[in-house]
Amino acid sequence: MTAETSQTLDRGLRVLKLLADTDQGLTVTELSHRLGVNRTVVYRLLATLEQHALVRRDLGGRARVGLGVLRLGRQVHPLVREAALPALRSLAEDVGATAHLTLVDGADALAVAVVEPTWTEYHVAYRAGFRHPLDRGAAGRAILSARQAPPAEPGYTLTHGELEAGACGAAAPLIGVTGVEGSVGVVMLSDSVPERVGTRVVDAAREVAEALR
Repeated sequence: MTAETSQTLDRGLRVLKLLADTDQGLTVTELSHRLGVNRTVVYRLLATLEQHALVRRDLGGRARVGLGVLRLGRQVHPLVREAALPALRSLAEDVGATAHLTLVDGADALAVAVVEPTWTEYHVAYRAGFRHPLDRGAAGRAILSARQAPPAEPGYTLTHGELEAGACGAAAPLIGVTGVEGSVGVVMLSDSVPERVGTRVVDAAREVAEALR
């Protein structure tokens, strides 16, 4: 801790991170041990976080992340979209296909940013807000592949006709971005995705990841 930081705020944020990493919740005693502070401090931290709906406690006294974090989370998408747009524009123009950033939303893949190329005669219409199951389409499958074996260097996933007849897609996962699970990809009207496009998608995913770190 430095003179410019708040110890109380730091502890509160650590509580939220600990709770976010467990599905079962944590007791005051468990939090006290993990934080290295006494139970009275933990009680005060939880009470404050509960007032802002960031933490909730069940009848057994176990603390969990509260629904208030969803209100904060809804503000993340515009920030992520803004950071990703330069790389997506470059990708769309380079390969002449619709580029997109997709994030996990529950069991779905949700397109939060889409850029269409300006110079092509035709391209696939793809809109921000479009969602589909994670196990369908290149964007979702790329995310699932990273979950199974997070790579040091991402590859790309190819699909054909899974979301739209006659369209194929390529996507690469975002790697090394804390708190963000997603992928960058393109969708095009073609029988297959050229290898150079897959490589370019990987580069774009790396650029977006660096912008979000």
